[in-house]
Amino acid sequence: MSKIKRSQITGMNFHYLHYPLDYFLDAMGKYEFEKIELWGAAPHLYVEDLSLADIRIIKKGIDQRELDVVCFTPEQCMYPINLAAKESAIRERSVAYFKKSIDAALELEAPMVLVTAGWGYRNESRQEAWSRTQDSLEQLTVYAEKQGIVLALEPLQKIESNLITTLPELKEILASIASPNLKGMVDTIPLAVEGEELASYFEQLQDDLVHIHFIDGNPGGHLAWGDGSLPLETYMKTLGNYNYDRALTLEFTSSQYLINPNEAVEKSLRSLAPFLE
Repeated sequence: MSKIKRSQITGMNFHYLHYPLDYFLDAMGKYEFEKIELWGAAPHLYVEDLSLADIRIIKKGIDQRELDVVCFTPEQCMYPINLAAKESAIRERSVAYFKKSIDAALELEAPMVLVTAGWGYRNESRQEAWSRTQDSLEQLTVYAEKQGIVLALEPLQKIESNLITTLPELKEILASIASPNLKGMVDTIPLAVEGEELASYFEQLQDDLVHIHFIDGNPGGHLAWGDGSLPLETYMKTLGNYNYDRALTLEFTSSQYLINPNEAVEKSLRSLAPFLE
């Protein structure tokens, strides 16, 4: 069993929304992060507002702080983006949006772009929506393969999606799309809400598990570690047992952290410290 390294703990800018991007980057330096996951949203890095030249300027600021971007995560839950949309205009726009996000990831030297399946109408056939998201993902994997980017597909909570919310559903879509550039990931909140085990993702996905959003909850909430009730020690043992050596992103989406985002980082680092080398 290996021990998780401090360098695997990865910062994210979601809860720094009310501060400039440079404030977030400076905080990552202050707290000695080596890796970040960039949430692609206004005003920080919304691909519809920025040219590739603008993104290159952002990348310079990241490089100056000696940070590596492990994943680019374009906003796709609050914005009108839906890979399973019944309306062709929305779905086409969504596919184009993710292609722009893949291009942005290239400029950021990020190896991965996070994607989610979207959602279908609750009163339509689930299979119809599933077919639409499968088609969208197939289009994106072709583009991702050309660009050398991995798409990390994240299950959501059932209140967010009616398509991919569990490990069996994630396995099903991965099996249906034959691409080496489409992989799986897990977020501890949907996992806990569904009553799943972290070990199951390692056992069943194996090398296809490429990324983890690692946060506390009750079981929902996307909270700082110490503000929820999830079994941190058990999770850390599981990560060690499976020799996980990739990023563990602190994705705090609760609005309670918007005023003082650094406090959530500090609290989490204190909670995680006993388990890190």
